Amino acid sequence: MAIDKETRRQLADRAKSAKTRSSAFRPDLPTDWRPGQVRNPDAVLGNAFTDIAAWELIATKLEDGHPVETVELNRPPGKTGFVMKMDLGHERPVYVKLQLAGKKVIGRSFHYSELPADYSEESS
Repeated sequence: MAIDKETRRQLADRAKSAKTRSSAFRPDLPTDWRPGQVRNPDAVLGNAFTDIAAWELIATKLEDGHPVETVELNRPPGKTGFVMKMDLGHERPVYVKLQLAGKKVIGRSFHYSELPADYSEESS
């Protein structure tokens, strides 16, 4: 399901500020945040994303209208996650999952997708 404009704005605005974003692991809010393992196509010599660059990419993609799907999270149960699968010209898309929590956005995932870029539900 697509997200509304206000949710998209909240996610983007919170992703822009170090004060309103987090990717810290907690047992009740597990994260798989690995920007350092994802090649940044805009970086010199193809270096990996930094944490700041990952958040900048997320905010930009949200503001540009990149598709966002909603998912129900397992932890915490019943909460909503926001998923983007970004094609950055790699073999696999970059998988991003976010969660709104109070006045913050939590980066739950930032890593290569486990599925190839040409994977589709219809082909499985």
